Amino acid sequence: MKNTNCELCAFENPKPTATAIVIRGQKLLVARRNEEPFKGEWDFIGGYLQKNETPEEALRREIQEELRVEADLTYLGAFSGTASYKNLDYPILSSAYLAELNGEIKLNKEENSEISWVPIAELKTVAFDSNQKILDFVKKKFIYDLDKVRKLVSQLDSTAVVNEQSLYKAMLDGYVSKIEDGGELVGMGWIFPRQTMLRCQAVVEDMIVDDRYRGKGLGEKILLDLIRWAKEKGVEVVELTTNPKRLAANSLYKKVGFKLHETNHYLLKLD
Repeated sequence: MKNTNCELCAFENPKPTATAIVIRGQKLLVARRNEEPFKGEWDFIGGYLQKNETPEEALRREIQEELRVEADLTYLGAFSGTASYKNLDYPILSSAYLAELNGEIKLNKEENSEISWVPIAELKTVAFDSNQKILDFVKKKFIYDLDKVRKLVSQLDSTAVVNEQSLYKAMLDGYVSKIEDGGELVGMGWIFPRQTMLRCQAVVEDMIVDDRYRGKGLGEKILLDLIRWAKEKGVEVVELTTNPKRLAANSLYKKVGFKLHETNHYLLKLD
């Protein structure tokens, strides 16, 4: 913080903040600010950490104060920026979280005059430069046509239910490769890393190509893209499972170098 007699402030260490990214149906929750700076502009839910608070504790408090609900949080990342107080600029560092709200929102209008759900792709600006960086991250990471994803996954498993929040977490935990044709999602695959005591591994899951586009090499293109990502992340072994009856899939995996690893594969469903 410049223009101050505070010796400690002269170091300009960033003040920590916490920010909630709430997404439902590909729409972002934003609130209209009641106060300066950025009075009247859209903002994300969040605020400054208080003494002895962790970012998660601070954000849960802010969500409770502003929306009167509890939330489950998934870390997105840290984003730097600038704020001001009495015409003095100072750095901030915002810890952003994907927030799943539990309960019905009851807006506290002392802090924000209204809330709105805005399609991710349509939200152009938001208060504070750190929030703008978070918005850019969300647009790059999370814009998907959920109906198309669900339609595609149903071809792999007609009983599968694609949870929106689970999809976002999958994108955070690994990498999703997708192929579109004229804006239509026609193929996708997901890979996620895991570190064992012995090696860094990655697992390929949920790889599917639309029925109408099979036999055109799209499955191989997706798989090679997933392998490329794994190599860049330093993964030593990539594994996957498939039904022996899926002859084309088994042939593809062998073609790109996968070896059949004979082992008993057990599953335990937890209630």
